[in-house]
Amino acid sequence: MRKVSLGIAVLASCCFGFSGPMAKFLGAVGLTPTEAVWVRMAGAGVLMLAVLAVVRPRALRIPVGRLPLVATYAIVAVAGAQAFFFQAITRLPVGVALLMEFTAPVLVALWVRFVRRVRLPRTAYVGAVVAFGGLCVVVEVWQGLRLDGVGLLLGAGAAACCAGYFLLSDSMGDDVDPLGVIAWGLAGAAVALVPLARPWGIDWTAFGRAATVGDHTLPALAAAAWMVVVATVFAYVASVTAVRRLSAAVGSTVSTLEVIAGAVVAWVLIGEALGPYQIIGGLIVIGGALLAQSATAPPPVPRPAERPVARQYG
Repeated sequence: MRKVSLGIAVLASCCFGFSGPMAKFLGAVGLTPTEAVWVRMAGAGVLMLAVLAVVRPRALRIPVGRLPLVATYAIVAVAGAQAFFFQAITRLPVGVALLMEFTAPVLVALWVRFVRRVRLPRTAYVGAVVAFGGLCVVVEVWQGLRLDGVGLLLGAGAAACCAGYFLLSDSMGDDVDPLGVIAWGLAGAAVALVPLARPWGIDWTAFGRAATVGDHTLPALAAAAWMVVVATVFAYVASVTAVRRLSAAVGSTVSTLEVIAGAVVAWVLIGEALGPYQIIGGLIVIGGALLAQSATAPPPVPRPAERPVARQYG
């Protein structure tokens, strides 16, 4: 079961990894990053609501007492994370902004330990730190880093919202269907992002054109569809499933594989070659993720001689 859960988490990271390259194809036909994000959230939200309304309508029923959870999930976990990150990259290098966002596993581990007062295995903490160190190598944080105060605050906001995503996903009880929460969360995020994206100003004719990035050309509509279906719907469903199986602390650390998946997809699709630091850092990230997920291993079962003797009564 643990291997299946890890596989789902890796699948989620691979699906999320397509979002950046697909957004670049949309940017090649004139969409801004914020417009691309809004198309992603709105398209995924409408798609999930429509599918669930037909095949699983009960999933869309949210108890009144859980509405605050869904609203917080939409505004903080989805819209907030997206908005903060895409504003951060206007002031910081993309790699540095991504690095700041993926401090989330450390924030999650600290929240679980000091707020929820749950003692985690040491490997969960070590894995989070190792994965973060690997990300530092991947983005070559030592190369020409210029600290922008507002950019750092925006990056910190992205990290906090990303941590909120994992903690809220882990908090979904049995009285709500995770698929329904994801669907309403994506739709709610699209609504929340309207003031920033201003969809009425999007050049919708751009989706009828072909987008060229590097040596590859894709129809813009195909890039948008892939980003909506694979990089959002499949990614969010797999990610929430993995977090509920692995716990927020472990799931968030395994999610750092998204950076590696995104780099590999970008290398294949748009020719952004991986340098030696990306390869070395990627191996470190994978090692940290594997170390963290070992924290979900079940405790060893004592041998019969070690089992406590039941007290006899009567």
